[in-house]
Amino acid sequence: MSNFGDFEAVQKDIVKLLHQPEYDDGSAGPVLVRLAWHSSGTYDAETDTGGSNGAGMRYESEGGDPANAGLQHARVFLEPVKEKHSWITYADLWILGGVVAIKEMGGPTINFLGGRTDFVDDSKLPPRGRLPDGAQGSEHLRHVFGRMGFSDQEIVALSGAHNLGRCHSDRSGFHGAWVHNPTRFSNQYFRLLSSLKWEKKRLSNGVEQYMHYDEDFETELMMLPTDMALTTDQHFSPWVKKYANNKELFFRDFAAVFAKLIELGIQRDESGKVTNADNEKGGYHAAPKKKGTPGAPQRTSDDRVDISEAEPLATENQSFRAKL
Repeated sequence: MSNFGDFEAVQKDIVKLLHQPEYDDGSAGPVLVRLAWHSSGTYDAETDTGGSNGAGMRYESEGGDPANAGLQHARVFLEPVKEKHSWITYADLWILGGVVAIKEMGGPTINFLGGRTDFVDDSKLPPRGRLPDGAQGSEHLRHVFGRMGFSDQEIVALSGAHNLGRCHSDRSGFHGAWVHNPTRFSNQYFRLLSSLKWEKKRLSNGVEQYMHYDEDFETELMMLPTDMALTTDQHFSPWVKKYANNKELFFRDFAAVFAKLIELGIQRDESGKVTNADNEKGGYHAAPKKKGTPGAPQRTSDDRVDISEAEPLATENQSFRAKL
């Protein structure tokens, strides 16, 4: 148990859990980045709702969103850290997990400030449908990211997170990795996107994506329709080329826009203290660690009841817990 506010101690324990030999490509890093991104990407600037405050995925209405499929693994990976450092909120832990993972996978240092609280109920959760759909095009990207206040340049920079991880047909419907080394942060995504020939492919589930077979690596790589839209849109494509040719520029811009993403909806005073209404009324409310036993599928994931994840996730997650 660390002292309250000792985020450095939490970071060290996050680093220790990143190596997961039996998970995707041997690393929990990419899925932790996705957890941080999806925790933040529900923000709507017009209504000032959503965002990383609250840890809404603890509740079924957000955690059960099909767009968040697979993120239960990331949350399970972080449970031992929550158990050891019970003072930290899930909201801060999920964001810090992504920040640490990016750095440990060779990416830039992302500025992190703590202070997020955990909602005490699900009354303030955002509606579903705010996260991007990979099957869409450039206007969809502008609608989703514009709602959060991002420019065209920032949209392209954030898309560079596709350097990490892979798609799963049983989660998003898409399948495969974007780059050769999906656990190493780089600008390879932009270099491959802009230089290779990508052909449309229909998967057995009917989903369409783009593929390129690399004969040297004997590997099939993939791109989403939204990825390809970056190369055909006249305002997106110049940034794709810039980031493909300049790794340092991409790292700088990605660090800035990811730091912006994880602060969406967070209000702070001059000292950096969070002043959102929930924090004022309830202070730094850290929800208790979930039980280590699975609950009933029909029940909510509200942390006030005696459940964690439901079947059939319990069986799949059991093997991961054994490694933690």
